[in-house]
Amino acid sequence: MKKVELAATRAFNPIGMKNFVLHESEHFKIINFNIAAGRIFPVHAHDLDGQVSIHIIEGSGAFLGDNEVTIPARAGDILISDIREPHGVRADTDMRIVVTIAPPI
Repeated sequence: MKKVELAATRAFNPIGMKNFVLHESEHFKIINFNIAAGRIFPVHAHDLDGQVSIHIIEGSGAFLGDNEVTIPARAGDILISDIREPHGVRADTDMRIVVTIAPPI
């Protein structure tokens, strides 16, 4: 077993985002991204089979997709999509997200 203390990764970069790899194995990868208010985690996709989840653990903003699709997002919300599907995040307030990627890239 492995315990991860998310409180220890609560650091922000005022001009962008900070990231912390929380876990990495052959099965999946978990990353904590802390995005400063007003910043965007750019919409992107990966050319492989798999899925991604984006869990908002603090703050609010929007999940972003292809063709200007936006879905409001706040603490407690989780977006799940195929990793080939365009995905991103806009932070309206300081936002912390935990991203799980399976299989890891």
